[in-house]
Amino acid sequence: MTFLYILDLVGTGVFAISGALSALNKKIYHDLFGMFFVGFLTAIGGGTMRDIAIGAHPLVWIRDSSYIIVILLGVALAILLRKLWMNTLRRPLLFFDTLGVGLFTILGAQKAIAFGVNAWAAVLLGMISAIFGGVLRDTLVNDLPIIFSKEIYATACLAGAVFYVFGRQIGMDPALNLILSVGIITAIRLLSIRYGWSLPRIEV
Repeated sequence: MTFLYILDLVGTGVFAISGALSALNKKIYHDLFGMFFVGFLTAIGGGTMRDIAIGAHPLVWIRDSSYIIVILLGVALAILLRKLWMNTLRRPLLFFDTLGVGLFTILGAQKAIAFGVNAWAAVLLGMISAIFGGVLRDTLVNDLPIIFSKEIYATACLAGAVFYVFGRQIGMDPALNLILSVGIITAIRLLSIRYGWSLPRIEV
């Protein structure tokens, strides 16, 4: 069991919690199956889309039951600690969710490169790995997907993925490259929330 594998499972669990809490907060999916369904799609949506695109079969959550178990545990924690998540732990959850987005972006780009895709495709697939689950989550709970809001989200993933691919090409130490790339995504995302940064809007 490698460190990256553990991080991938942790990120999966955080995304499952995020999806379950979104379902609970919107008062749409209050039954156990509904919350699990939203949490499940949030957790595996991006990785599944990436793996289908690069032809990685069987899909990781089909091959390895640990992912299903982690998602179940994440949804269970969301239900059991729902009042704590919604109040005291709202900011910590935002931080870990942002960290998970950064991690999934780089792990997604890394896996895409391992399957022989070109550098630009690796950047886009890394971004898809991180954000597509959130798009599914927001769509299911009838929210505007966050990538279409004014907040910097996908752009942060794009910046980190470009840095990671460039770092690989110049021979940067893999561990340092991973840490810096995830750090760039996390920092841009958190700073954009803190200071209200957004991309310029095109008026019509």
